[in-house]
Amino acid sequence: MALSSFFLLAFLVLFVDVLKDARLMCSADPTDGFTSVPLTEHNFEIQKPYDKPLDQRYSYKHGVRKLWVYSDDKPHDPTSMTKPRTEIRISGLDYSSGVWQFEGYGYVPNGTTGVSIIQIHGAAMGATTLMLRVYNSDLKYYRADVLITDIYNKWIRYNVIHNVDEGMVFVFIDGIQKFEVKDHGPGDLYFKCGVYEQDNASYYMESRWKKIKIYKKCVL
Repeated sequence: MALSSFFLLAFLVLFVDVLKDARLMCSADPTDGFTSVPLTEHNFEIQKPYDKPLDQRYSYKHGVRKLWVYSDDKPHDPTSMTKPRTEIRISGLDYSSGVWQFEGYGYVPNGTTGVSIIQIHGAAMGATTLMLRVYNSDLKYYRADVLITDIYNKWIRYNVIHNVDEGMVFVFIDGIQKFEVKDHGPGDLYFKCGVYEQDNASYYMESRWKKIKIYKKCVL
């Protein structure tokens, strides 16, 4: 075999290996390397307007958790000055170190806007580490970066990874990483999802959730 042919063959073999590795990286699931943390209904604490019965702002049927709130509702606590919300607070799994992940399939109906649908609550600076908000069918990091558009009336898989030790947050949409950002410092941290009114909100706000899971990565 001529020397040039040998180098060509070697290059082709290397190129195929690189493509194979690239396909493996692209097909990697965000939960790879994580361990699922068992959840019971006790872990799903519902925060809703304090003067409303639970069934007037939350339902759980056929595996789907539906949460809704109105902009003139009361806050979740009589002493709170915050805006209306109906949220699932993942209880009993607060964290302050390590690598944690929220996974859930979320659905936002047409018309819901000006609302946070996913939070990492707690931070050294401010009340939250992360808010994913809906504004006119766009999903945004707070009011800034647009992660995806046209989210209304469809089920979307959300994975939010918080590497506390490295101070980073990663957001995956339908298995594809869409965003990464520095966190806001350590704190008593936990995940939330649902609807929490923000600015320029619609009168009625709703989101639905299914297959909610929490994962933790074992760091050696």
